[in-house]
Amino acid sequence: MFLMGDLRDWSPEPNGVSSRDRYSSSSSSSSNQAGISAEYWRKAEEATQGIIARVQPTVVSEERRKAVIDYVQRLIRNYLGCEVFPFGSVPLKTYLPDGDIDLTAFGGLIFEEALANDVCSVLEREDHNTAAEFVVKDVQLIRAEVKLVKCLVQNIVVDISFNQLGGLCTLCFLEQVDCLIGKDHLFKRSIILIKAWCYYESRILGAHHGLISTYGLETLVLYIFHLFHSSLDGPLAVLYKFLDYFSKFDWENYCISLNGPIPISSLPDIVVETPENGGGDLLLSNDFLRECVEKFSVPSRGFEANSRIFPQKHLNIVDPLRENNNLGRSVSKGNFYRIRSAFTYGARKLGQILSQSEETLGDELHKFFSNTLDRHGNGQRPDVQDPAPLSRFRGLGATPSVSGTESCQEDQNFYESESSNSSTVTGNYRSSDNEGSL
Repeated sequence: MFLMGDLRDWSPEPNGVSSRDRYSSSSSSSSNQAGISAEYWRKAEEATQGIIARVQPTVVSEERRKAVIDYVQRLIRNYLGCEVFPFGSVPLKTYLPDGDIDLTAFGGLIFEEALANDVCSVLEREDHNTAAEFVVKDVQLIRAEVKLVKCLVQNIVVDISFNQLGGLCTLCFLEQVDCLIGKDHLFKRSIILIKAWCYYESRILGAHHGLISTYGLETLVLYIFHLFHSSLDGPLAVLYKFLDYFSKFDWENYCISLNGPIPISSLPDIVVETPENGGGDLLLSNDFLRECVEKFSVPSRGFEANSRIFPQKHLNIVDPLRENNNLGRSVSKGNFYRIRSAFTYGARKLGQILSQSEETLGDELHKFFSNTLDRHGNGQRPDVQDPAPLSRFRGLGATPSVSGTESCQEDQNFYESESSNSSTVTGNYRSSDNEGSL
């Protein structure tokens, strides 16, 4: 479990690292990892897989979520004649047990308000239908810039947006990246582990609470693969590199971009600097990124048409598919410091764990994920409402009908004090991130 005393030992620099130190994180982390034997890493990754097995998709959760999606699709299709598609973490198979199901219904843009009302009415009718296939509760229509219908279906939160083609394109992009990285879906397995740490342990994931969005986090994970893919062979190695790198990144002076760091001083112009490895041995070539933008970008919608300038915020992450979209815009000022502190503490704590003997390694990693294991260590999943078998689930490949690509407790009081200036809910439900909450 994370302890307050550990955090007091760390005194952050007031402005993060300086520009001249921005490139230091890679070399320090590489030397640390180089000092650990291959056998030690193998045992560490083996212990980590046991943690991932507690929160990754299972055969039972896949069947339940597929049934819920099919149920909602049939309801809306039969009553309204609209097609509904899943996007986000469920078809990507990187959802946590507490994760939502994200759906988007397609109808005429000019009738979006009416369609949202009609979908809400259909679900409210099911709420009162005692013979309904699934229990539907808590239906609500969020009348924000982007209309969103939320409800509970068989204990799973379902978010229904409208005409969100961008969400499907983002899904295709991430599937293609996973196929490119390979290594038994290392990208997806790493996303699951890092999401679990960010959500259960450090509580820094959730755009609607002024924290990191899921797509923003996935892009940060992809950035780590982009720079360091040749040295990454397991999810724990990815997590360690992720925490080490982003705890030292100069967030106050640079934006994260797959094309290379962008000085904030250059905005609104996008001026890309050479990546710290000199631009060599990058995972994603310029041609690959350009082809993805051509294949998976969608035209801006009406309310986004005037947002052609990258909006500078406290945590700046450039959308790989649309350079004027800031995937970190949900992060409030107070939560920015909270996130940076979590990264720094996590990197230091995990580094300490990896310097200990093999005999204590498993126990220490379990402590590092204590909240995760306290909640899900017994095999109970809120998305199936019954014990889920913990046998290793290997089906992290694309959902054929959806992806369209090649198949292939830290003390919470500390974080509350760090985020005293943060807003608790953003309430805007913007769609540009094209992802769900978990």
